Amino acid sequence: MTSRGLDPFYPIVDSALWIARLLPCGVRLVQLRIKDQPQAVIKAEIWQAKALCAQYGAQLIVNDYWRAAIETGCDFIHLGQGDLDTADLSAIRRAGVRLGISTHDEAELVRALAANPDYVALGPIYPTILKAMPFPPQGLARIGEWKRRIGPIPLVSIGGISLERAAGVFEAGADSVAVVTDITLNADPERRMQTWVRFVRQRDCDVGERPATS
Repeated sequence: MTSRGLDPFYPIVDSALWIARLLPCGVRLVQLRIKDQPQAVIKAEIWQAKALCAQYGAQLIVNDYWRAAIETGCDFIHLGQGDLDTADLSAIRRAGVRLGISTHDEAELVRALAANPDYVALGPIYPTILKAMPFPPQGLARIGEWKRRIGPIPLVSIGGISLERAAGVFEAGADSVAVVTDITLNADPERRMQTWVRFVRQRDCDVGERPATS
């Protein structure tokens, strides 16, 4: 884990059913991102997801729905820039829920840092098929730039990241990678998830064994 307790890898899924499938594969952190559903459905999904994470000793990030995340005692809330317009950051802090914020350009990074986040997300690193993005791919160089700017705050990279690209993303300076379609669109999501987990845990061991530099 990073210095602020953020696992170096997490999948992003849109249902508690997905979380139930992936947690047995060794996932320690997962984000639930639900769009265009009634509030009752969203709350039920968050409650179920939280219960599953408690069962497996994993942490849950809830995207957007900060009130429900506080109510259910989730570990993290993830907010986009638009969400910052209406979210009560003081209420989030009082509840002891950690905060992650999406960024895509310089102005958004400045705004995110002003909120004292527990992690900053940068994306899309590569072209992504998940949704139409108003921002071009950031590329690996931007990861290093962002990391120099935010210092000890964990940096999450997202967008078009596959297992084959992950090593380069970490080498560029990312502390954690968030993955969607490389898992959910894979022909065998559970096996792909297990491969990701092995890669990340082995990388953790390798990093931990490196001698300190003077």
